[in-house]
Amino acid sequence: MESLFTWNFASEIVLSTFRMATPLLLVALAELYSERAGLVNIGLDGIMSFGALAGFMISYLTGNPFLGILAGALGGVLVNMVYAFCTVTLCAEQTVYGMALNIFAPAISAFIYRVYFGVSSTLAQATLMKTIAIPVLKDIPFIGPLLFNQTPMVYFAYLMVPFTAVFFNRTKAGLSYKSVGEYPKAAETLGINVVRQKYVACIICGLLAGIGGAYLTTCYVNTYSDGIVAGRGFIALSAVIFGHWTGSGVLMACLLFGFCDALQLKLQIISKDTPYQLFQMIPYVCTLAALAIMGAKKAGPKAKGKPYLREER
Repeated sequence: MESLFTWNFASEIVLSTFRMATPLLLVALAELYSERAGLVNIGLDGIMSFGALAGFMISYLTGNPFLGILAGALGGVLVNMVYAFCTVTLCAEQTVYGMALNIFAPAISAFIYRVYFGVSSTLAQATLMKTIAIPVLKDIPFIGPLLFNQTPMVYFAYLMVPFTAVFFNRTKAGLSYKSVGEYPKAAETLGINVVRQKYVACIICGLLAGIGGAYLTTCYVNTYSDGIVAGRGFIALSAVIFGHWTGSGVLMACLLFGFCDALQLKLQIISKDTPYQLFQMIPYVCTLAALAIMGAKKAGPKAKGKPYLREER
């Protein structure tokens, strides 16, 4: 227990928290953009899985993790277009097709990996993205080396938070975007193309969720394996609810879940005699507790989860 109260332990926890919160933040923002347009996409795990595979394979083949991130983004968009067509054009049940993505995308990802690399006990390894230190800021005592010596994707994820807040609250395009998730019929009467806006939301959602998946195989670990997403999509979904559908709230929620994930890994190392499964439960127990405490206090966009039919105007 003495090792829990050391400077090294605290610094490692802070560093791990920001790194582990990054994919959660990217995917939670993806869901935020989706739900603000009235689309509840629970297929985030599936999108992340395909993004993780696409990012890994391109990074492995080219040796360039930045191209891997781009491939992950495009892969996420490709997968999410299936969801977009079914839920926006065909007005099908969003929850059903979101769950279908969670079944289909990881399966096709595992199939593609086995076809290309074969069945082997040794996993192929790609090039990891290198960290970039920000001058001056990296010299700030304690937080400088921890927060400002990260991969570019970490900086991108956290810069997306103020951008999202400004977009939704300070721009005409953002307010029009939110109106689609609040009252699409009224938005249509004001000249907003609701169907097109929902497709744009699906593209943004697939893009960010795909990047979140590619982050796991280009910045976090250098290989792909079944189950690499490990339910992060559902944790990100709960982060949107816990964060009350705001960028800053989502950030706080992701940092909390990232801290729980970092803590359970450190506890596994410190307490080797304790079954590791008990520690692995910590992030998920925290997620359930957060939803139980905060989830019911705000309902989010009023039209989320509801299909939109133009004929009903």
